[in-house]
Amino acid sequence: MDHRLNEYGQPIGLPVDLPLPRPLPPHQALQGRYAVLEPLSVDHADGIFDAFTDPAGWTYLGEETPFEDRQQAHDWVAAKAASRDPLFFAVLVDGRAVGFLSLLRINPQAASIEVGFIHFSPALQGTRAATEVQYLLMRHVFEDLDYRRYEWKCDALNAPSRRAALRLGFTFEGVFRQALVYKGRNRDTAWYSILDSEWPALRGAYETWLAEANFDKNTRQRQSLGTLIGAAKG
Repeated sequence: MDHRLNEYGQPIGLPVDLPLPRPLPPHQALQGRYAVLEPLSVDHADGIFDAFTDPAGWTYLGEETPFEDRQQAHDWVAAKAASRDPLFFAVLVDGRAVGFLSLLRINPQAASIEVGFIHFSPALQGTRAATEVQYLLMRHVFEDLDYRRYEWKCDALNAPSRRAALRLGFTFEGVFRQALVYKGRNRDTAWYSILDSEWPALRGAYETWLAEANFDKNTRQRQSLGTLIGAAKG
């Protein structure tokens, strides 16, 4: 049962025992086996400039547009590094910045937070590192910060982002029609979430998938993350 009755016989939500508000996320590094999340800084600007050569990768990224030159990349990174909501992290593989993502719409009172502004270079996409950094941030939110809800939102026309959300274990919640206007065009926003009660099973699926034993000598996966998550969700 997801509700209870009050003294008037009306259904109301279950009590929340979690101490609120939850802490704001610290801007700290998160270390993985294949990649590292570091607080975004100007030190990452050159790597990010070099990583993003395909302008198509910026289509769904809010008002952001491809960098015209290295100085613009430095200015952009400096501005984002100073932000605290969104809170930006650089994705490092072998010491080189190859992507970024952020925590945003941080709501300590509701213990809710979103992952967004995700931009992975072609070299990062589809790799174990790309999945691992999502796992690292998710684990940080649910275990270190003890949040209740982890959100993913995207343009409803962004099919790769929607596929990624489902592969990563998010549950589709619906589409908010005409939710935003960006780059002079309409955006219907698709909403996804993971709840704290779902995290323990998802964590097991991630750790099984990321384990060296799940990959053969040619780095082909033995079990897909989607299969593992499907089994974990029952």
